[in-house]
Amino acid sequence: MVRPGTSADRFAVIDLLRQSHAAAGYSFRFEAARADALYRLHLESPAACALLLERDGIVCGLLLASAFNHPFGAGLMAKETVWFIAPSARGRSALVMLDAYEAWAKSIGCVAIGMATLATNDVSRLYIRRGYAPAETHFIKPL
Repeated sequence: MVRPGTSADRFAVIDLLRQSHAAAGYSFRFEAARADALYRLHLESPAACALLLERDGIVCGLLLASAFNHPFGAGLMAKETVWFIAPSARGRSALVMLDAYEAWAKSIGCVAIGMATLATNDVSRLYIRRGYAPAETHFIKPL
């Protein structure tokens, strides 16, 4: 089941964000306080969403996103901040989460929606099947 997150979910979300950080292979240290602040930001902002995947009462996936006016004038656009599903819960649940994200974006008047994929877990074929088109490739360099 996909549902909106609540403040009661914060410890489960921090754990998922820790797992996501490790899966991404980031060179910088994970900080639980920053993860908590990120989650609270998505809970409290009217221009953001926090969607959670729950199975048997356990939170096993999250999708955080926010909306903003596109800098080139396209209109309101939703952009995923982080999407992570625990490996044991992956599968068709991803589509349900994506459906909920797209419905949220439409409900607040977005004209476009964006998703990203990690180099360590490339799901771009899923996005293309869903009607997304490649737009940018991002690179990160530790300093």
